[in-house]
Amino acid sequence: MAKLYFYYASMNAGKSTTLLQADFNYRERGMRTLLFTAGIHDRGGKGVIDSRIGLKMSAIPFDDATDLRLIAEEEHFKAPLACILVDESQFLSATQVRQLAHLADEVGIPVLCYGLRTDFQGRLFPGSSELLALADALIEIKSVCECGRKATMNLRVDDAGNAIREGAQKEIGGNERYVALCRKHFMQRTASAV
Repeated sequence: MAKLYFYYASMNAGKSTTLLQADFNYRERGMRTLLFTAGIHDRGGKGVIDSRIGLKMSAIPFDDATDLRLIAEEEHFKAPLACILVDESQFLSATQVRQLAHLADEVGIPVLCYGLRTDFQGRLFPGSSELLALADALIEIKSVCECGRKATMNLRVDDAGNAIREGAQKEIGGNERYVALCRKHFMQRTASAV
């Protein structure tokens, strides 16, 4: 039976690298995969999954209006899909997560989603919330805080490295904009930003 998986972590944990390795493993064995990434995420270009260690792969960009189920079923009809992989899955809508659950449950295609659990304010993203509720398997990818503890939070910073507490939930950035921290240091840095 196919399952819906949610691989989650803080920034810089290697989520995209892990996704690209899984994709490579399927394709190396002659199996067909389908990759999606958030259209808002354009660090490596629109429709590109890129990792900080230099790996890249083309993917279908999605936004709130994208029908993932329809696209996947059409592709699966052309030639069977062995797996669907979704990068930046925190940007999925609740409806899209349910479409992915349908693909696992009714079509029999494993779906592997990779993304952040929480935003820079420590709040769940809508896609992550739905994945935490519906996924068959929740897998945490570990990252490290500056103190050596496990990083679980994503601190948004300004150009001077000061914590930012307010703003839009969706803002793309890399090491210049986000720092992965343990909860203790996240709370200390956000409290000092008052």
